[in-house]
Amino acid sequence: MTNRTIVMTGATSGIGAHALSHLAAPDTCILIGARGASTSRLPGVETLPLDLASLESVRGFADSVLARLDGTKVDALVLNAGTQSTGTEHASADGYEMTFAVNHLAHYLLARLLAPSVSDGGRIILTTSDTHDPRHFPGAPKTLDLDGWITPGGSRGAAYPASKLGNLLTAESLARQAEIHTRHITVIGFNPGLTGGTGLSRSAPAAVRTLFQALRPVFRALSVFRPSLYMGTPEVAGTALARLANGTTTPPADRVYASLVRGKLEYPDPSNLALSPAAQSEMWQRSAQLVGLPEN
Repeated sequence: MTNRTIVMTGATSGIGAHALSHLAAPDTCILIGARGASTSRLPGVETLPLDLASLESVRGFADSVLARLDGTKVDALVLNAGTQSTGTEHASADGYEMTFAVNHLAHYLLARLLAPSVSDGGRIILTTSDTHDPRHFPGAPKTLDLDGWITPGGSRGAAYPASKLGNLLTAESLARQAEIHTRHITVIGFNPGLTGGTGLSRSAPAAVRTLFQALRPVFRALSVFRPSLYMGTPEVAGTALARLANGTTTPPADRVYASLVRGKLEYPDPSNLALSPAAQSEMWQRSAQLVGLPEN
């Protein structure tokens, strides 16, 4: 019998793959979205087609999940996939800047389409990043610029932190919805921190990837003074994500942001912009328009 049902993106490599290895069990049904067939031989894992660069594919994946579940509720919706293009001129199938489209818009749409099927007491997790916060990353957004962020070539290098801010604003907005609160659904914006070996920057030149790994001891040393520079591993981050997904770890009441700092989960305040009700509302409404959903 299936006692738990989990839906995941970003489960085929890196942090998500390690989380999946902890979550998979004979009594657990895990539906993962991926562009290609999964090589996973873990019990209970099934792969459904998903291209996060296409909103049509996102809708198709959501429809497939609902058809496959046939009324069964989702215990954990884990929206973990992410990309980081080396340039901002790349466009998604819908004409939006690729990084922002994949990381934020696709997952916003999935959250909207699948949240009603999350069980009472279930969990919704969106993987974000501390690059959304100017206190940790100088290039982090200080204001919203949706028109610039969605336009290929218009984000001026801010696509990734902007998309991660979008994930966190979505999580904060979801957590404050009356239905989510009434149904005791836990919403978490998970920051895995600086993590080496995830393939997030797989499009970067080999020399850059090699240098990044070679500098791991330097990052570790600097992290004594700047904890956000601590370079963790996919194994540790994946374990933390799995614990949040299966309920082994629960954030304090009224805390949405869960941040992995030097290998341990903490629950700090995110950026001021992420906590702004006005920013949350604007991001939610504009995102709804961009993916073709009603605002409420």
